[in-house]
Amino acid sequence: MEKEPNILGSLFEKATEYVDTNVELLKLKAVDKSSDVIASVISAIVLLLLGLMVIILLNIGIAFWLGHLLGEVYYGFFIVAGFYFVVGLIFHFARHKLLKAPLTDLIIKKFLN
Repeated sequence: MEKEPNILGSLFEKATEYVDTNVELLKLKAVDKSSDVIASVISAIVLLLLGLMVIILLNIGIAFWLGHLLGEVYYGFFIVAGFYFVVGLIFHFARHKLLKAPLTDLIIKKFLN
């Protein structure tokens, strides 16, 4: 009869080890996925900042060029600002389709892969 409690104790100990191992595995998977998502976000931010610098300098050049063609520099800046105002309005009304849905899908794919 003394072997039965020993077997149950051994079984309970192995079950506890199994649960602890699974919890540790889940933690490691969560860390792996989180680090992958964070690395992707940071690299996207760096590329976005570089792209913004290019766009800003390009727009300043276009504004000066248009201003030179029209005779007054500020005309070029008004035209460029108006262009971005129209683009901003379009983006505002289509933001769910253009930004929210693709970003949500990207984040879900990163976490599930």
